[in-house]
Amino acid sequence: MSKIAIMGAMMEEVDPFLELREHEPLLKHFKKHNDIEYGGNIYHEAKFKNHDIVLAYSKIGKVNATLTAATMIEKFGAEILLFTGVAGGINPQLKIGDLVAATQLCQHDLDITAFGHPHGYVPEGSVYVKSSTVLLQIAKKVAEEKNINLLGGIVATGDQFISDEAKKEWIRKTFDADALEMEGAAVAVVCDALRVPFFIMRSISDTADAGAVEDFDEFLKHSSQRSSSFILGMLDKIVDGQIK
Repeated sequence: MSKIAIMGAMMEEVDPFLELREHEPLLKHFKKHNDIEYGGNIYHEAKFKNHDIVLAYSKIGKVNATLTAATMIEKFGAEILLFTGVAGGINPQLKIGDLVAATQLCQHDLDITAFGHPHGYVPEGSVYVKSSTVLLQIAKKVAEEKNINLLGGIVATGDQFISDEAKKEWIRKTFDADALEMEGAAVAVVCDALRVPFFIMRSISDTADAGAVEDFDEFLKHSSQRSSSFILGMLDKIVDGQIK
């Protein structure tokens, strides 16, 4: 049986999986959990239909996301990683609450163009990291069953909260990106290097423009709930044997 990691960046993004009672997190959807502190973070180990689960939020940014994803794989033995959270929409077709499944991820703030490389390029690597084809297929099935319009698209990651129209358009055009966030590509690089299938789900909380801060604060909870609900639907199919 595969051990499955479920990860978000903020408490609000994993909160839908947790129920807070007297300031103690009790896993809502899972059983027999242990809370383990490691590297300044809390990891929840649990069972879901007899499959091992590890759940955590990393805190914001690429470095924190890298640390948490690597810990889930190397220390806790995760063999599949599912990421849930919110993002800014930069595809004009996206509106707040829409769901985006990352088909590829890139780092929009990685710049060594002075050496003749394209934006986002890493020597001995590539601009884009591709998500698991199998997990994307499972996501498509879940979307069909739930009658959800799921967009497969490119997600651009950087250590910046984008609320500037010009910067947003530059990222969209440079990377052909659909959504912006601050962790996904870092998780993708870790999983790709360690050969762990991964899936990054983002629900749109803002449109990365002048109103992004206000929209983000208002719609964070609702968008997080939509993303986590979808991840739970995928988890059902994974533990039922639809991925090996």
